[in-house]
Amino acid sequence: MIEEILKHNRDFVESKNYQRFVTSKFPDKKIAIVTCMDTRLIELLPAALGIRNGDVKIIKNAGGTITNPFDSTMRSLLVAVYELGVNEIMVIGHTGCGVQGMNAEEMLDLMRERGVSEEHITLMKHCGIDLAGWLHGFEETDTAVKETVDLIRNHPLMAADVRVAGYIMDSLTGELHVIGD
Repeated sequence: MIEEILKHNRDFVESKNYQRFVTSKFPDKKIAIVTCMDTRLIELLPAALGIRNGDVKIIKNAGGTITNPFDSTMRSLLVAVYELGVNEIMVIGHTGCGVQGMNAEEMLDLMRERGVSEEHITLMKHCGIDLAGWLHGFEETDTAVKETVDLIRNHPLMAADVRVAGYIMDSLTGELHVIGD
């Protein structure tokens, strides 16, 4: 599959199909979006929000949440605000998220089935890594979105004038529902 993607990429560049996507690194709408990596949102989210290449910064991860105030998603938001001119942040969860109800022990079992040794898992635990906490999902999407919004708003390095709001997107229709205030 990767070879097919690489071939497509060569054809894409040779035929100059990239020209319609040329823009700068600065988001025209001065918005950053934190959302889930779910495949249903790849085209649906931009279409439902009316955004195009160059409009916003989109930061995706499993669940579209921030679980640690010093993780890479929070770092990316700080870069977006201080280096790239972002002044609004949307946290967008979605219906039917695979991270909702995700069980850390089940994931560890899947890791073992794929060849991760018990020694490596134990080593992580002995190094102070809370694997159960790090790999767990969330129970309610709206609660997870609210917690992420709160973490961003109250982060000690976040500018106070940045607007942060939470939403849940319907994974089928793209309809947004406001979460919290």
